[in-house]
Amino acid sequence: MPQKATSISFSNIAFIKYWGNRDAVYRIPLNDSVSMNLDHAFTTTTVEFDDKLNDDVIVIGGKEVDGSARARVVSHLDRVRKLANIETKARVRSQNNFPTSAGIASSASAFAALSLAATRAAGLEVSERDLSILARQASGSACRSIPGGFVEWIAGYSSADSYAVSIASPEHWELRDVVAIVSAEEKKVGSYEGHAAAQTSPFLWTRQSALPSRFHLVRRAILSKDLTLLGPAIEEDAIELHMMAMTSRPPIYYWTPGMVRVIQSVQQWRADGIGVYFTLDAGPNVHLICESKDVDRVAELARQVQDVQQIIVNAAGGAAHTIETHLF
Repeated sequence: MPQKATSISFSNIAFIKYWGNRDAVYRIPLNDSVSMNLDHAFTTTTVEFDDKLNDDVIVIGGKEVDGSARARVVSHLDRVRKLANIETKARVRSQNNFPTSAGIASSASAFAALSLAATRAAGLEVSERDLSILARQASGSACRSIPGGFVEWIAGYSSADSYAVSIASPEHWELRDVVAIVSAEEKKVGSYEGHAAAQTSPFLWTRQSALPSRFHLVRRAILSKDLTLLGPAIEEDAIELHMMAMTSRPPIYYWTPGMVRVIQSVQQWRADGIGVYFTLDAGPNVHLICESKDVDRVAELARQVQDVQQIIVNAAGGAAHTIETHLF
């Protein structure tokens, strides 16, 4: 059987957010969500199962990790070992081409890439649906980084029926996501803690009652390639995520002055006739959503906003896939 495999998986930006779990153990979400894979924000991961190893060796971003970061990867390797009926320890090396734990869904691409590389290295051929289910158990949003393009995560009610599917290919729509990075620092409160705290927000069930109609609107906007329909809905959903975070107990504040400056700039650019909208993940960085005809102008304007340190321009990315070039 194969002992070594390398995969690439793209990060994703949710247009309808995942925030709060129905089942925290299996990461079954409270609601369906919709996202777009990001073709210039990805994780590359190599996994090798080696009979000579006495313990798993986990290297992320060039550094061997320990503590909770290591435990989370080892737990996921254990899921793969159980599927493959093996006990062999593994060597894992993973690297991102974008800032980690800064609100650009690094855990989504990381655990999607780990899921694919580890199953292939263990000699398993897993369907896209089952790979999505596997990835979800390590990081909920990782399930959305398994299929390609524009993706729907069907929330489901059990581990077997909570998975992601592609609703449109990467080529379907010339939509762009210009990520304006105002902070590359690792956020102090991770999404895992945020999902747990969501249940304490008084706005949680208000949001849940409004989501079905917004979900279908966003899905329709993607399929019909209608930015003026998509834009207001994704801005509303992004603000709701942060409102829930800030009203949870204890409150979680991802907002920074730089984030607010970018949002206010987007509102001004739109008033000036540019078709651009914003969305946010659980972090301080801002995703500027526009069509390809406006992307150069949006990127140029974003670079001029105070506190913007870096710009990453993304088209819709493809599905998680293996490559022949290994990291070790």
